[in-house]
Amino acid sequence: MSTACGLDAEAVTRGLGFDCHDVSPVVSVRPPWALAHWTMPLLEVLIVGGAVFALVHALRRYRAGDPVNLALWWASLVYLFVTEPPLYFPEWFGLDRLYGFIFAHNRFTVQFMGDRLPLYIIAFYPAFSQLAYEVVRSLGLFRRGALRGSVAVAFVCQVFYEVFDQLGPQLKWWAWNPGNAIVNRPALASVPLNSMLLFASVSMAAMTYLVVRLTGGPPRRRLTPRILLAGVLTPPAMAIAGIPSGFAGDDVTARAWILGVELGLLWVAGTWIVVAHLRSGEPGEPWSPFARVYPAVYLGGLAVCWLGALPAYLAADAGVTPEGTPTGSGLYVLACFAAAGLLVLALYRRERAPVPA
Repeated sequence: MSTACGLDAEAVTRGLGFDCHDVSPVVSVRPPWALAHWTMPLLEVLIVGGAVFALVHALRRYRAGDPVNLALWWASLVYLFVTEPPLYFPEWFGLDRLYGFIFAHNRFTVQFMGDRLPLYIIAFYPAFSQLAYEVVRSLGLFRRGALRGSVAVAFVCQVFYEVFDQLGPQLKWWAWNPGNAIVNRPALASVPLNSMLLFASVSMAAMTYLVVRLTGGPPRRRLTPRILLAGVLTPPAMAIAGIPSGFAGDDVTARAWILGVELGLLWVAGTWIVVAHLRSGEPGEPWSPFARVYPAVYLGGLAVCWLGALPAYLAADAGVTPEGTPTGSGLYVLACFAAAGLLVLALYRRERAPVPA
């Protein structure tokens, strides 16, 4: 048995419908119609298409004199390649005893690293970071400073990401290792609270803040070292944000309270920043095609996936569907859908600042 497919990994991947011993070490390709669920190719189109759209938008912004979007697009990939390999192969980095096996992705159309890293996950980082940044930038929140704008990004990331995160385990897009109490407990329904706070909000906000401070403003600066620095410094920022719950040690209940309070504070701070800005009457930034189209398309695509998952969700018993998969938190998803929908509506209703001549 290879170290990359230990007993926990073997159990999790077999639950997803494949054997982690029978994988291609570098890359594998399979037809979209052969995937485990009909939502999987839809998800790939939604995310990979979003990443391409985001890159086109970032290049346009760069040519217009603003390098932040392009720097954020590439910094997202740097962050990806710093964080994902240790998550998939903790034993390669001496982290197996510290963190253990955390989760596994299902097989999608294109997969890398022993079927651990789907192409759509690579695309997700730049697509999603650009989505959150453009929502906040278009509303005009970065005029009040990088820190305030980045806190708003944390909130926007939370509400847009969790409509995806709370659905994935039910549809077997991925599976968390239920035996890992170090990282995967406590959880809100099927989703670890650590992931909800640190990955879904803190990481993207920290990376956005670093990118804006390092690359924003004229004149154009040397981007490559600044992009690398922003991507590499993002994981330590996540670690710092994880210190409060770390004080609880092995007490899962105490960790749940700490993480829950932090999530609550994120909602309060994010809502206050956005609502106060909207009530101020200050106009938003000139509207980009990406901000006009992609956030709404992303929410619409996830809504279709949720409609497909709803019958099994409603038939679930004790948080487990008839197919044996864990469900997410329906109430939290409704709150996130509502908040994300209101943010999209605010984008459409916001008065625009005039485009510079």
